[in-house]
Amino acid sequence: MATIKEIADIAGVSRGTVDRVLNNRGNVNPKTAEKIMEIVNALDYKPNKAGLVLAAQKKNLKLGVILFGEGNPFFDEVIEGIRQKEEELACYNCSVIVERVSIEVSRQLAAIDRLLEQDVNGIAISPTNDARLAARIDALFEMGIPVVALNTDIPGCKRIAFVGSNYYHSGETAAGLMRLMCKDPAINVGIITGSNDVLCHSERVAGFQHLLKQCENVQILETATNEDDDFISYDRTTQLLRAHPEVNALFFAAGGVYGGCRAVLSLGREKDMTIITFDRVATTKEMIQKGVISATICQQPHKQGSKPLDILFTYLTTGELPKNEMEYTAVDIRIKENIE
Repeated sequence: MATIKEIADIAGVSRGTVDRVLNNRGNVNPKTAEKIMEIVNALDYKPNKAGLVLAAQKKNLKLGVILFGEGNPFFDEVIEGIRQKEEELACYNCSVIVERVSIEVSRQLAAIDRLLEQDVNGIAISPTNDARLAARIDALFEMGIPVVALNTDIPGCKRIAFVGSNYYHSGETAAGLMRLMCKDPAINVGIITGSNDVLCHSERVAGFQHLLKQCENVQILETATNEDDDFISYDRTTQLLRAHPEVNALFFAAGGVYGGCRAVLSLGREKDMTIITFDRVATTKEMIQKGVISATICQQPHKQGSKPLDILFTYLTTGELPKNEMEYTAVDIRIKENIE
């Protein structure tokens, strides 16, 4: 097993320089850092775990989490996963600070500023897919503050990992369920999504559309957005169904499911409608049990809360990146018979 001293001797640098590279603390010439990491990888260096625990306890690490606002109950379950992991990390003197903001990029940038004022060492975020936020994540990485995206991704930047569902595949899965479960031979679909600026929403819709457009008996008539808000969802779903009375299938690609289902009920359309949604929040379970929703696709919210913190803690204490950049959650299909 290689030691830091051996790596330093081979690289011709001090042990302190090797330690700064391994712990991503900067102040090392990029070429020197690259040379050190080549040696580390060649020797398959593994840090001493007991030493890491002691070092972590002395660091008093702080991790920040930025989630979408209070309106989406899915993130209440993500919070449960965060709190469970926070309890595990407390013995290492690692604390967690949670911010819940809207999907507006200005609010997310302001949340990052507030976390930096509290000296966080790493951030997990459900990001809006915006170039300004991507640039900020790059800047954070250069400052030695790693970022993990959770629930929805922001590609093309220096976030170190993503934890969440394969949303394009999930959209295709929803389309497959729609074809299997729709009662009518001709399927006329309305899509209700959250925001076109949130990658998991737009990619779910893309996967859904891609699969259904190959079917001769399917028409996608309209796509509306509801900003993950039940009140807006009620209004937009009502407008869609009144404009297209021939719609017999609805795909909810994000939040606002309860409001949309209430619109279906108020128009008396629940018996002739196939509805596919995401997640297993209390109101969605209620609508499945009532037979309003045909099926919902779950995405392990507890894992989405706990795994990003695990990745950040490991990286900050060992310098190790996760083995898989994309940490996908399972595709879990629930219907009335297995919703509990």
